[in-house]
Amino acid sequence: MATQPAVRCTSVTVHRGDTVACDNVSLHIDRGSITGLFGPSGCGKTTLMRSIVGTQAKVAGSIDVLGEPAGTATLRRRIGYATQSASTYADLSVIDNVTYFASLHGTTDNVAETLAAVGLAAYAKRRVSDLSGGQINRVSIACALVAKPELLILDEPTVGLDPVLRAELWHYFATLAADGTTLLVSSHVMDEAEHCAEMILMRAGRVLAQCTPADLKSRTGKPSIDDAFLALIEGTAA
Repeated sequence: MATQPAVRCTSVTVHRGDTVACDNVSLHIDRGSITGLFGPSGCGKTTLMRSIVGTQAKVAGSIDVLGEPAGTATLRRRIGYATQSASTYADLSVIDNVTYFASLHGTTDNVAETLAAVGLAAYAKRRVSDLSGGQINRVSIACALVAKPELLILDEPTVGLDPVLRAELWHYFATLAADGTTLLVSSHVMDEAEHCAEMILMRAGRVLAQCTPADLKSRTGKPSIDDAFLALIEGTAA
């Protein structure tokens, strides 16, 4: 029997006012892998992620997460979620923030390792209010990473990071996946797809394709992910 996917969405539709943020979305996310969610700003990536986490209201269709319906209370300790806007306590130190979020999952074993992974070891004792915007975003990522959840959902985690730190963070994501963690990582930077086992491409609330980066380039006959995505949008795929 095939392994049950970590996430399965079936005919998911979400309206936000007069806008269809997710339009009949069906997809699956394999366990122990990195899946990238790509598309321009406003295409529905964040709404889809919120729906999977269980924080999005009025979701039509069905979403199964780690064998349970999305939003089930027992999933809270099994999922890590970093939003686009940092979720931190400004009056606490970096290490106190990360330790607190780790304790919610019943462990503080990985705090030092996680701070090092996101490049914050040297800032551990500094208050979050004294950090730059990019550093605060890294604190938020660390808070989601620290408990090593079964499913890790990261909404544009590398925005504003320098190239070296971006590379180091993707390397850490690969290590987590190799250890069995499932990651769903959104981005509008298409070249980051090369770090993903599979990619989901969205536009205007719809999923245009779910495939590997190599398959997309082969399908469109384009040498780069950026060009392949544009070809897909324009309907010029061979």
